[in-house]
Amino acid sequence: MTNSPSTTLSSSTSFADLGLSPRILKALESTHLKTPTPIQAQAIPHIMAGRDLMGLAQTGTGKTAAFGLPLLHRILDIGHPPGPKHIRALILVPTRELATQIKDNLETFTKGTAVKVVMVVGGASVNRQAQALTRGADVLVATPGRLIDLIERGDVILERCAYLVLDEADHMLDMGFIHSLRRIAKHIPLKRQTMMFSATMPKDITEIADTYLRDPVKVQVAPPGKPAEKVTQGVHYIPNGDKAKLLEEYLKTHPGEQALVFSRTKHGADKLAKVLGQWGFEVGAIHGNRSQNQRDRILTEFKAGEVDVLVATDVAARGIDIPTVRHVYNYDMPNVPENYVHRIGRTARAGAEGSSISFCAPAEMGELQAIEKLLKKPLPVIGGAPWAADVVAAAPKPGQNRGNRQGQGGRQGQKLAASPTRAGGKPQGQRAQGQRPQGAAPQGAKPQAGRPGQKPRPQGGATAPKRRPS
Repeated sequence: MTNSPSTTLSSSTSFADLGLSPRILKALESTHLKTPTPIQAQAIPHIMAGRDLMGLAQTGTGKTAAFGLPLLHRILDIGHPPGPKHIRALILVPTRELATQIKDNLETFTKGTAVKVVMVVGGASVNRQAQALTRGADVLVATPGRLIDLIERGDVILERCAYLVLDEADHMLDMGFIHSLRRIAKHIPLKRQTMMFSATMPKDITEIADTYLRDPVKVQVAPPGKPAEKVTQGVHYIPNGDKAKLLEEYLKTHPGEQALVFSRTKHGADKLAKVLGQWGFEVGAIHGNRSQNQRDRILTEFKAGEVDVLVATDVAARGIDIPTVRHVYNYDMPNVPENYVHRIGRTARAGAEGSSISFCAPAEMGELQAIEKLLKKPLPVIGGAPWAADVVAAAPKPGQNRGNRQGQGGRQGQKLAASPTRAGGKPQGQRAQGQRPQGAAPQGAKPQAGRPGQKPRPQGGATAPKRRPS
């Protein structure tokens, strides 16, 4: 694997300097993309030259444009339709949200051209997706499961696919898509250009790169697993039963600013969203049990600013690109340390600033230590104090009842959870050790005025009908 030298960007560097088609440059004029990011400056020339590429970059650095712009540049030069059911380029992604984000970006980049972009994902009508592929597509953005369905039905043909992009490859590996990838790859010609992008580089990703990439050039703009530099991070030690009230206190320090809250389970996400809705927040929830239409609607409301707080499982840890998200809360610590990097990468997008606060209960000390090992540094403590070893040992292990009562007493007419602090500001069951009281806002938090006329959504997090995730 050939390493690409770092590209130094000057204030005068532009997309035109990278040799992109004038039609693409014209479409870029209507976007927020003005100058190439480091991953774009390094990857675009190699992809335009036809090289296979392994890209390592943290989330939020502009990877979609890094492979999308040069890919579209090459397709524009072809000048004739792909043919019924045939596609020219395949972009495989692990989640529906990421697929939607990529499709939206590619359609923006191809505005005013004849390039056709189609998306196929689970949770939507397979017949409608098959109909969209009747005349073929220049670019197909797909999740592995639904693509295999369409291949087996004979609704899509990959034998002329000349470009393969594996985006968020490490997440696809985590979700067990390696077998699906092997099945799909059998239908794609060996003579193709392959690009793989990942935020982390575990051993298995190296093996995948060796299998599917031919003499690739490697571009890397940040060490694997390193979060965005402009994210202010911190940890707040808090018992599980007090997390909901603590979250409420934090959310009240930045009214009108959008926040993304991560829950470990689908049921927990729905329950927490319902409680926050009862407390007057404009809130929605997305997870694998929500239908595609429900997820799309909630994300549209979130992007439009109609929802201030989005509660989600790790289905939203990648694929949500909303520049207005200023705050990420890890209500539950992630089981996979790499997911921490992707979660907090939902804020501080495209060079903006953001904050991330993780709530750590006694049973989650192991998850926190794994995250700090990945980051190679401890998270700053902004509330509470590290749990003593005997408290950790006595805490219920994952899968057991941890007493996690998000908004216990959240049903109407009952009292909500007690304040997470004792008189005098000492955290319950912990040594103060000079820390601020649990529930205290982080240093530098500046309460702002809420939006005029804002009305609470009492049932904003109502539980959705359960469906099998796809």
